[in-house]
Amino acid sequence: MTIAAISTSIGEAGIGIVRISGKKSLDIGNKIFRGNKVEKLDKSLNRRLVYGHIVDGERDLLIDEVLISFMAGPNTYTREDMVEVYCHGGIISVRKVLDLVLRNGARIAEAGEFTKRAFLNGRLDLSQAEAVIDMIRAKTDKSFEASLGQLEGSLSNKVKNIRNILLEMIAHVEVSIDFPDEDIEEVTYEDLERSAYTVKEEIEKLLSTSQRGRILRDGLNTVILGKPNVGKSSLLNAILRENRAIVTNIPGTTRDIIEEYINIDGIPLKIVDTAGIRVTEDVVEQIGVNKAKETVEKADLIIAIFDGSRELSEEDFEIIDLIKDKKSIILLNKTDLPLKLTRAYLKSLLGEREIIDSSIELGTGLDILEKNIKELFYSGQVEINSDTIVTNIRHKSLLEKALENISQALIDIKSNVPIDCIEVDLRNCWEDLGEISGDTVGEDILDKIFAEFCIGK
Repeated sequence: MTIAAISTSIGEAGIGIVRISGKKSLDIGNKIFRGNKVEKLDKSLNRRLVYGHIVDGERDLLIDEVLISFMAGPNTYTREDMVEVYCHGGIISVRKVLDLVLRNGARIAEAGEFTKRAFLNGRLDLSQAEAVIDMIRAKTDKSFEASLGQLEGSLSNKVKNIRNILLEMIAHVEVSIDFPDEDIEEVTYEDLERSAYTVKEEIEKLLSTSQRGRILRDGLNTVILGKPNVGKSSLLNAILRENRAIVTNIPGTTRDIIEEYINIDGIPLKIVDTAGIRVTEDVVEQIGVNKAKETVEKADLIIAIFDGSRELSEEDFEIIDLIKDKKSIILLNKTDLPLKLTRAYLKSLLGEREIIDSSIELGTGLDILEKNIKELFYSGQVEINSDTIVTNIRHKSLLEKALENISQALIDIKSNVPIDCIEVDLRNCWEDLGEISGDTVGEDILDKIFAEFCIGK
């Protein structure tokens, strides 16, 4: 079936694109297009832009002035014949063109169906197809580069190499089981152990990148924590360089969680401003305080702010207790005022954590804060360097299952368990990895993955 969809964002723009893919693409294109110098599209015009108009022939109605391109399969995104119509951007034009395409024999594409056809037709494997949506959603240059590497096959190649080792192990085991009386060199437990260790190490290397990969994809979950009026919302506004949060001298102004994304030299941060930690009789504010405490548990990084112009209160000590086992950066704020809280005393309570003197109102200390965030990310506390980075939760889960199976196989090999039992774990590991590339994945999983895509991709 031939499918069609709008492939550009709906709204005002210079150009809007309607994409058509399938056997009837060329026929549909010729039904709706009238060229100024070309009577009709054909394969001699493959990959050439042709100028003309989209016309509703039934009503003899001019729709839009366009450029149109026919691309012959299999050298296309879907490996099918494709037509793309480049019309004026805007809601009305592209919808009128799409409506005409649908009335002439195409059906509306499902979410991600163009990329799904690229996968089913062998142009992309499943991990590469998933990289497409990650590129579209990338929030920084680095997350885009990680997705581009996956699209180019960095993860696919690693997984393929591991599966080849497993396949060779399985083949040797099956030969030993099926032809015990033949003059064939039997696989030894020593050979199996050596290969299994190689597989295990390669899977562990990939898994070790998943924490950084999650951060590159979703952002470093960074929570701003402190008691009321220490400068939390002012810090959020200063980092964003806009007045995103309301700032007053009234305690309890921030009552709900405020989330924003920011890019610090390629590091995506999901900044979360929370309600001030304190005991309050205001029901709404207390809900915000409870939410703030919950966000601490999920945080990758906490920026804890203490007011240098006031002595530590009961709320401050509660905050110190909340962050004791979390990665955190400490801001001693309002250092432009007479200090009642010393760095030395605060350090005695917080241990080796670095404390940054700051005055958010005057803009001091923010450059040091950003520098510390970058150092934390690049020093290895959050990042593990690798050419291939696992950014997808589905991939991480499958790698964990594969690691479990190869670890069990190693235990059995060392215990000299019968070789046919070992084969079960080896094959399970091989199939787990195959789900990453799509070689052993079911239709229900495919539907779920591509449902996350936009319609025109």
